[in-house]
Amino acid sequence: MSWDAVYKLVKQIPRGRVLTYGALAKALRLPGGARTAGRAMGATPKGQGIPWHRVLGANGKILIREPYSSLQRKLLESEGVEIVERRVKMKQHMWTPRTSRTSKRQKSQTPKNPLGAFSLCTAERQAKVRKESPLTRAAEMQIPPHRSGPARSDSF
Repeated sequence: MSWDAVYKLVKQIPRGRVLTYGALAKALRLPGGARTAGRAMGATPKGQGIPWHRVLGANGKILIREPYSSLQRKLLESEGVEIVERRVKMKQHMWTPRTSRTSKRQKSQTPKNPLGAFSLCTAERQAKVRKESPLTRAAEMQIPPHRSGPARSDSF
């Protein structure tokens, strides 16, 4: 699996700013959320200038183990990021990626998933289940849903 879209976004994080695994996953619509983003960051290739140290856990917590957590802390502090007890002050240092596109061409197209067809198939399946649901069909045809058992007079 290619994590190129993840690394491209991480390269955009400016010095002195950080992003959480969850925010990274949300921005790229990664299936599996923060865990998938963490897996991608764990597979970061060396020597390509990817600032892996700018991605943190929820609430700005440094999650990786030693000796890399010390290295992450030193790299962040060298960029001016304030760290107190393994946590970054997110109000000061949180970076928000741009999610909206201004191009007319891109607005008309559906957003592409960087991980391919997996989540698109999942979304299609969910839409199909919603469409084929008996309650959905009953609502479309304006038929009240079936009640099993005798009608009760004490119901609200």
